[in-house]
Amino acid sequence: MADFLRRRLPGARLFVVGEEPLCQVLRAAGFELSDDPGRIDAVIASFDRTFVYRKLQIAFDAIRAGARFFATNADRYCPVPGGGEPDAAAIIAAIEACTNTKVEAVVGKPSPYMIEAILGLLDLSPDRCIITGDRLETDVAMGLAAGMAAALALTGATTEAALAQSAIQPTYVLHRLSDLLPGT
Repeated sequence: MADFLRRRLPGARLFVVGEEPLCQVLRAAGFELSDDPGRIDAVIASFDRTFVYRKLQIAFDAIRAGARFFATNADRYCPVPGGGEPDAAAIIAAIEACTNTKVEAVVGKPSPYMIEAILGLLDLSPDRCIITGDRLETDVAMGLAAGMAAALALTGATTEAALAQSAIQPTYVLHRLSDLLPGT
């Protein structure tokens, strides 16, 4: 997100509907964070276990005043021991519903912005890369669409039963992350 915003909205004032680690990254990248709707250039939606009505009101007011609307990811839930927690898709949906404004870009997986950032950091062609993740519709689909090999880790969001029924099929299936290492 920081790289995406630096390229497209350098120096923007942001309102983040997200948690403190994301705020820290954006501040460190030189962005000012604000909760004054009249001063906000862009609203950033993300996973946020501190989501409250006040945050929705600020996002609502800022977007209605002309702020742009971006999101880190569109995962519906975050797998955690014992189940899952609502993820960024819930935050995006709340903001879209009250503002009647669609998110302009989801910067994280499976977006082309994420692939652009990954390949830029690695300085490699896609055919020399393998992407690993636990979601068929994001991690695996993104890698395959970019021309990468894709390894599905059956450690979180996707079950073997879901894999068997999916049209999206990874290059490799890992039952644990240590399967990536030789000799384990």
